[in-house]
Amino acid sequence: MTVILCTIMLVAFFAVMIFVGFYTRKHATDVNGFVLGGRAAGPWLTAFAFGTSYFSAVIFVGYAGQFGWNFGLASTWAGLGNAFIGSLLAWNVLGRRTRVMTQHIDAKTMPDFFGKRFKSTPLKVASSIIVFIFLIPYTASLYNGLSSLFGLVFDIPYWVVIAVMAVLTGFYVIFGGYMATAINDFIQGIIMLFGICAVIGAVLADNGGLLKAMQKLSEVPSEGWAGGAFTSFLGPDPLALLFVVILTSLGTWGLPQMVGKFYAIKSENDVHKGTVISTIFAIVVAGGCYFLGGFGRLYSDKITINEATGKPLFDTIIPTMLSTLPSIVIAVVIVLVLSASMSTLSSLVLTSSSTFTLDVIKPASKKEMTEKKQVSIMRIFIVFFILVSAAIAIFKDSHPEVTFIAQMMGVSWGALAGAFLAPFLYGLYWKGVTKASTVVCFIWGCTIAVIQLVITLAGVDTSGWGTVLSYVFKSSINSGVVAMVGGLIIVPIISMFTKKQNKAELDELFACYEEKTEAVAREHLK
Repeated sequence: MTVILCTIMLVAFFAVMIFVGFYTRKHATDVNGFVLGGRAAGPWLTAFAFGTSYFSAVIFVGYAGQFGWNFGLASTWAGLGNAFIGSLLAWNVLGRRTRVMTQHIDAKTMPDFFGKRFKSTPLKVASSIIVFIFLIPYTASLYNGLSSLFGLVFDIPYWVVIAVMAVLTGFYVIFGGYMATAINDFIQGIIMLFGICAVIGAVLADNGGLLKAMQKLSEVPSEGWAGGAFTSFLGPDPLALLFVVILTSLGTWGLPQMVGKFYAIKSENDVHKGTVISTIFAIVVAGGCYFLGGFGRLYSDKITINEATGKPLFDTIIPTMLSTLPSIVIAVVIVLVLSASMSTLSSLVLTSSSTFTLDVIKPASKKEMTEKKQVSIMRIFIVFFILVSAAIAIFKDSHPEVTFIAQMMGVSWGALAGAFLAPFLYGLYWKGVTKASTVVCFIWGCTIAVIQLVITLAGVDTSGWGTVLSYVFKSSINSGVVAMVGGLIIVPIISMFTKKQNKAELDELFACYEEKTEAVAREHLK
């Protein structure tokens, strides 16, 4: 019965995705249409595109299981942080200014923004390379957890699951570009909203209801606690939880695939509407995911343990929790996780391909590139990035002894946010930020990430490095937070002592904020 339900729902889901790809192909005939949907996406499409790119299967399967296991119900704070810092505050602080300035300077990608904001082609190319290096492992991580979930229902090889997801995502992104991604994100977002509510309800019912489940969780022992560690207000390790909240919430402000959504929204008024929609979406989806993960220890007798570390395989916690649920709920979860994965994958590959084409290939080309040719090259790179990410995911699954890939995934978020957040944020608000400070921040964020990667791979014992350094490099979460916060301090300090841009140019640039603007939709977008 479960197999039949899942098959029917997946076939219907795939059919809709393919239809949207065909339907939106008319919007993807030039660069502006393919990359930004002609800057004509409304608040609902943009808000859902933002949310679904934010909350992938990594959140639902990986982070929810891991942080729920470590912090119990207090992990819900991570979801609320994602809602109020990563969504509400991000939209209020970045939304309008990003929309207005990027339209004013005709920037289509984050590297393009850096290049035009600071009048520097090398800066554009350098940021493009950073995006290229750190988004590929991030993209590959989206396939994590799919094997365990599909294994609940289908007896098929993991590589088949990856291949189907990659092909379908590639299909609608190649045909319809940003608009196909945005419309499918909206559909996938609806599935995620209803799906997470259904799953939470089913898991609580499986444990005798909310109060009974919380009572059982309060009895789970924890080191240094007499009881109630995993039902306490801030959990067993509040400081570690704070770092998780900061990284997963503030980190979105510097991720190119996230802030890119503000480039494409239709008007300033739509930014205000999108803020509300995006925040509500995040409360339900992110808050729900982490709340669900908080009950993971109730299934400790069934969860697979990593023999090498003695810790659970975190990607198996959520699938284990779902294994005893009714067929219809499992079917919903399969579609939910696939939706979350495909929405984020589409956003990442579109960001990677557009960045590499517009900010590396086009400037390096000696011949003038037509709009049609640029779009064709982007489509080729979409195929390339999807194939590479799928190959990495399959290789990682068949060679669990190879840890490099997994660790790269862990540091990619911190590297991107550490390098880009500060110069992007200051660049929107402050005329005094300099090119030199941006370069230093790029180096700072990437250096911290690489040091963390080396330490983790080499198994370096940092306990003798002192209290501060040992804690900073304890995990990629801690080092990622330090990279971001450090960048926010470094950029203004360096800017005070380095060469400023031309005042007249800056005055003209920032004059764009003085008037409200709306995108002029092309005829075929009306």
